[in-house]
Amino acid sequence: MIGKLKGVVDSYGEDFVVVDVHGVGYVVHCSSRTLQHLPPAGEAATLSIETHVREDMIRLFGFRSDAEREWFRLLQSVQGVGAKVALAILSVLDPGQLATAIGTNDKAAIGRAPGVGPKLAARIAAELKDKAPAFGAVDPALVRLTDDLADRRAPAAVTDAISALVNLGYAQPQASAAVAAAMKSAPEDAPAPTLIRLALKEMAK
Repeated sequence: MIGKLKGVVDSYGEDFVVVDVHGVGYVVHCSSRTLQHLPPAGEAATLSIETHVREDMIRLFGFRSDAEREWFRLLQSVQGVGAKVALAILSVLDPGQLATAIGTNDKAAIGRAPGVGPKLAARIAAELKDKAPAFGAVDPALVRLTDDLADRRAPAAVTDAISALVNLGYAQPQASAAVAAAMKSAPEDAPAPTLIRLALKEMAK
């Protein structure tokens, strides 16, 4: 099995790159995000590789980092997500953004990928939620806060603060993250205005 390729970029296709390794050209399928970050033809490149072996073909998938490759594997553990859909998701979200979207149940962000409808986006968020903090820079406290909001168990001041930030134009995950950070320094019974003020300070850092 091939785990990494280090060679020279030979040429590009619509969804793949050909990497020349000592005279052998490997066709490597990549997300559009990965392709955009690779160097021009003739320059050196290194890719983490996921090898898929079938009876009639061997297909290589390339990634800029091991983290991106791990998400590619994780995404395919969800029913309805194959290699094509996994690459589509990684084309619109980098590993950190994907981890945050899943950890905060941001189904709209996941659903921006071609081929991912609302039901599949919800399934991905639900099935991979517990793995998001381990595979990205997601604060577990934020995941718990998101769960509380979904279950209506969060204090009214918290939901009011998040709602106010959303009304100011901030995205729901961003507002939730800021309030989660504010709660760490705020008194336990802090009112919504206090949480809003602290949250705005967090976002200004």
